[in-house]
Amino acid sequence: MQAKDRTQPKPGKSPIINIKKPQTFVLANGMKVLVVENHKLPRVTFNLSLDNAPFLEGDKKGVDELTSNLIGNGSKKTSKSAFNEEIDFWGVDINFSSHGATANSLSKYSGRILELMAEGVLHPNFTQEDFDKEKAKLIEGMKAEEKSVPAIASRVVDVLAFGKNHHSGEFMTEETLNNITLADVETNYKTYFVPENAYLVIVGDVKYDSVKIVVEKLFGNWEKKSIPKTPYNIPVNASNLQINLIDVPNAVQSEITLVNTVNLKMGDSDFFPAVIANQILGGDFNSYLNMNLREEHAWTYGARSSIGASKYASKFFAKSAVRNAVTHSAVVEFIKEIKRIRTDKVTEEALATVKAGYIGRFVMQVEKPQAVARYALNIETEKLPADFYEKYIQTINAVTVDDVLRVANKYFLIDNMRIVIAGKGSEIAPRLEKLKIPMSYFDKYGNPLEGPILNKEIPPGITAKNVLEHYIKAIGGKKAVEAIKSIAMTGSASIPQAPSPLTYTSKIDIKGNSLVEISMEGISMMKQVITPKGAYVIEQGQRKDFEGDELAEMQASATPFEEILLLKKTESTIERIETINGSDTYAIQNGKNTYFYDTKTGLKLAESKIIDQDKETIIATTNFNNYKEVKNVKIPFNIIQNIGIELDIKISEIKINEDVNDIDFQ
Repeated sequence: MQAKDRTQPKPGKSPIINIKKPQTFVLANGMKVLVVENHKLPRVTFNLSLDNAPFLEGDKKGVDELTSNLIGNGSKKTSKSAFNEEIDFWGVDINFSSHGATANSLSKYSGRILELMAEGVLHPNFTQEDFDKEKAKLIEGMKAEEKSVPAIASRVVDVLAFGKNHHSGEFMTEETLNNITLADVETNYKTYFVPENAYLVIVGDVKYDSVKIVVEKLFGNWEKKSIPKTPYNIPVNASNLQINLIDVPNAVQSEITLVNTVNLKMGDSDFFPAVIANQILGGDFNSYLNMNLREEHAWTYGARSSIGASKYASKFFAKSAVRNAVTHSAVVEFIKEIKRIRTDKVTEEALATVKAGYIGRFVMQVEKPQAVARYALNIETEKLPADFYEKYIQTINAVTVDDVLRVANKYFLIDNMRIVIAGKGSEIAPRLEKLKIPMSYFDKYGNPLEGPILNKEIPPGITAKNVLEHYIKAIGGKKAVEAIKSIAMTGSASIPQAPSPLTYTSKIDIKGNSLVEISMEGISMMKQVITPKGAYVIEQGQRKDFEGDELAEMQASATPFEEILLLKKTESTIERIETINGSDTYAIQNGKNTYFYDTKTGLKLAESKIIDQDKETIIATTNFNNYKEVKNVKIPFNIIQNIGIELDIKISEIKINEDVNDIDFQ
């Protein structure tokens, strides 16, 4: 059989780009309007953008996000329900934020859609009820991400790169959100939602003269006002290559980010060479980083890099998530590839392939109204030449291998880079220390720490068997525990952004049967059943049956007290002493599961289970609180489960040896 020819086809001749120039006018209040007529399709795109300088929110961080979430909830002229009903009636999307609004519409409805958009942004109706709901959602969302390694890593990367006194380095907390009042939102809107730096871009099937009259009528009375100028610290890069480690004890993967800040603007001559250099390093699937960490070593599902371009300070970063066991090796390869692009010239062939791919993506976007609006806005706000996008392809093609080498040395600052790693310190720190790269420790909010005691010494004579026996004694003793044949629990559960409370029901017996069901207003949202014969889950009407190792693991946990079974197994070991919610615990490992028992009280405070789901490793964590005695045995009345989203369960009633029947598990 003749071998297939897999030679990469040579790029064809670059197309000629012709982007229609906008017609512009400026209102007396300072708002600039750009209109691009395009009558090919009967559609219109509106894009209102406030090009304000970013500002520090300080101890009220989150006020701008709350403002974004509240704009568009009706107006002072129209109730929220009536406003939303009309938007639905026209079949359009209007998106509002504290930085503007966007809308897309058929041209025959465009006049009314622009009226609704203007009404929403210029006459917002901020109510205490909506404010309380939106603030609660943000707080619940933060709680759900409290143990998320990617979320922790992302926050600390920006804190360390920019500093907490920089708009890109500050972050929301429950405390800063609770400092915010409805009056603060109204003040934020009045201060920053002004026409001084406002641009309205209109693209599509409109007539310039007609739309000009409409815009002047709708936006002409928008009060002219200047926004305050707020200074902030200019970020400074690290003085040397260093590792900044955040210990996340339950992590099974490490989030690795190499970062330095950059000062790169779209109008700079370095912009296109830097973009292409980044594509070569980590922007494409065939990039240096991805081919190394994913394809060659199979350490990750993907490794990438990105470089920001902004009128204000931005950052370059390269990142990936890898297993704890290979964290140190991945760091070595990251450094190697960044040094490679700084020292070895990329081949002409590789450069041509990357440029062709980048140009192809640009050509695919250039006809879209949203892209045309963005290009028109960029030319204004970034102070770009009028022919910037007409010469886009020409400028990319002009990038040389020498340009790539030069900008890689200018922007990929390996000698002044932070290697920020969020992961399980007890596993990854000893090997990272062997790299001889200076290493310092930070908490999950970017505060510096003394080198933590990652491996506290386990007292002599303490074994997994001792710890498990201490737990049984702490909750009531072996006789009381073995007298329990079944447990039935009912209570309420809450998850972030749930519209109403959930009902939680759990039943379990010593025969290997288990039922967990979560319902809302009498309708089952999730039901999981485990029996000695099988297991299934039903979510939103879809049933999934478990099999293989996953089924075996579920069946092994279908017992009122796993510790009774663990005592019979010899493979359970004490891995370490770990702090859980301020208390030292013995971490008992059994296969993929880890159980945490308070070193003083003996009570189980948490457990974590590793789940392989859809080619992704997930850590399911459960915290146990508020132990109360029921029929001589202490049982937790508060259970907090987290599998990417936090489920806070508060038990209201527990029945021992009653209200559990075989029919419950069918």
